[in-house]
Amino acid sequence: MALSERDTMRQGCARWLTGLAIVTAMAASGLPAYAKETTAPVNITSFSGAYLAARVAEGDNDLDSAIAYYKQALAFAPGDTSLQQSLMLSLIAQGRFEESLVYADKLKTVPDVERFSRLALAVGSFHKKDFSKAEYWLKLSLESDLDRLISGVMTGWAKQGAGDAGEAMASIDKLQGPDWFGLFKSFHRALIADASGLPEKADAIYAATLQDTATGAAAPETWMRNAQAYASFLARKGDKDKALSVLDQADAFAPGKVEISALRDRITKGEKIEPFVAGPSDGASEILLNLATALNRGGGEPFVRLYLQYALALRPDSDAALVQLAAVSEQLKDAEGAIAFYRRIPAGSPLKTLSELQLGLNLADLDRYDEAIAHLKALVEARPGDMRAYQALGGVYASKEDFRSAADLYDKAVAMLKAPTRADWNIFYQRGIAYERLKEWPKAEPNFRKALELFPDQPQVLNYLGYSWVDMNINLREGLQMIQKAVELRPSDGYIVDSLGWAYFRLGRFDDAVRELERAVSLKPEDPVLNDHLGDAYWRVGRKLEATFQWNQARDLKPDPGVLAALQQKLLKGLPPIESNTAQETPKVKPEPATAPKG
Repeated sequence: MALSERDTMRQGCARWLTGLAIVTAMAASGLPAYAKETTAPVNITSFSGAYLAARVAEGDNDLDSAIAYYKQALAFAPGDTSLQQSLMLSLIAQGRFEESLVYADKLKTVPDVERFSRLALAVGSFHKKDFSKAEYWLKLSLESDLDRLISGVMTGWAKQGAGDAGEAMASIDKLQGPDWFGLFKSFHRALIADASGLPEKADAIYAATLQDTATGAAAPETWMRNAQAYASFLARKGDKDKALSVLDQADAFAPGKVEISALRDRITKGEKIEPFVAGPSDGASEILLNLATALNRGGGEPFVRLYLQYALALRPDSDAALVQLAAVSEQLKDAEGAIAFYRRIPAGSPLKTLSELQLGLNLADLDRYDEAIAHLKALVEARPGDMRAYQALGGVYASKEDFRSAADLYDKAVAMLKAPTRADWNIFYQRGIAYERLKEWPKAEPNFRKALELFPDQPQVLNYLGYSWVDMNINLREGLQMIQKAVELRPSDGYIVDSLGWAYFRLGRFDDAVRELERAVSLKPEDPVLNDHLGDAYWRVGRKLEATFQWNQARDLKPDPGVLAALQQKLLKGLPPIESNTAQETPKVKPEPATAPKG
């Protein structure tokens, strides 16, 4: 969904959803093979042709075609270990796990790839409950800190599967590594004690892990998984009050998690709570999931996807792994793949509603707007009190620039809110954006103010409202302070930093603009609008050669048509002289503050 220049400046790039197409199938061995066998689109008659076609397909994230081409290339060079490695990794990434084992076995002694080949063979051994063989495969000749933690914790689970819980816990405890190992080690020692019928040890280790919020801040998903596991453990013991207290701590640590609220409801109702991890395969899957989510911070998606596919091979019904794989697909710009993963979320999962919302957004990302709107409208009608459904449908309307429908929808959402809370800030924020885009500022501004009343110092709202004021040449001092505060809160957000730079530009403070816009481009070098803004700032301070370079850079990054047309004019003629109506620090007329509309 393309964002306009103003969206980019104010909101930042909120790309929803992109990833990998996966088709469900089950292999006879019991190992999942989620994509069907495919043939190459073209039969290529040379090694170099097949290899190059495979690399191009892999670069385009078309893994099924890449796999087919790698197989063609291997027909010309069956002993080429580099080709075998590429094929094995593509098969794992595409969820065709059973097929990958053939190549994993061929590569089990190749040092450069053993971390992946032997891990695949270990996963196969877990499936067969051959835990001694799994331990054997987990011994690596070369290992990084990450490899050592994965193999060490999975070895612990193999020992637990073989019936030696004490040695399992001790082996994990002995793992040497950096400080961040601690959270993962203690969490899995607690899980092993829990799964092995050692309640006193499990209770003590779960509790200690819960208190480690400092390390938890670096791996919040794993800390939250420990909280869920501990609460489920306490509920199974009959300690309902303590279980709910643990969930209170989880809510304070990361508010609004649907998994926590769903578990709270089940415990409150006295429903039967299943163990968080049922056995060694689930435990081995958990460490792979934990580390994949901790690593998924942008830029390493193909690597993260591999570990998530290992996790899913061990626990095929893992809703957490499926959601993470869908998110990686979105980051890789494959909405079809994301949809496929979301459709596999089990019906009873607390993540099912979220997955249905994301599915609708992915349909819109594929320009299947009618399907997306119908899908999301049905969710709004089925759950009229769920603000997430309104936000998703409103987002689709906004992506079509149908801001009237978006505003009308958000009006209905606000009418459902009898007593808005902090969690509802985004409804007012999005309604404000819809009215601002409709040029109905008297209706827009009160919504931004209401969002800030509910969530003071929310960076996106500060940024949008502050920039809007600067852009309209009103409330300039307060607007600039808002943007500066947003940058202080989100110093690594290139779009918010860009807003500050562009506000300085609008105010005629061109040296300040250059400083901030250079920083924005360093944070988001791939964004054409940010590069365009920096070019404008360079021009105003007399650095015209650099301005031209920056505008060329922006043009080559394929901006929206409106931005492209303006760039082409600037490359021909530069910027016109500064107009007399450039925003000034003190506006001529300061309007009266608007009052928030009812409902």
